[in-house]
Amino acid sequence: MVNTEVLNKRIADSGLKRNYIADQLGISRYAFYLKTNGRNDFTTSEVKALCNVLGITKLTEKEDIFFAD
Repeated sequence: MVNTEVLNKRIADSGLKRNYIADQLGISRYAFYLKTNGRNDFTTSEVKALCNVLGITKLTEKEDIFFAD
């Protein structure tokens, strides 16, 4: 399960617009909204793209965001 609080803070800190991030993931803004709010799951390719866009490189940070309990 995604830690939505940590993910949304990371997105806000990046300064990137959600539309831009959604475009980079190849999904609609609404789909991105659903995924960042824990209603739908990210695919592995979306996680990879999101990490690239947000500059998330540390495995521990990826685990904290995308594999939260």
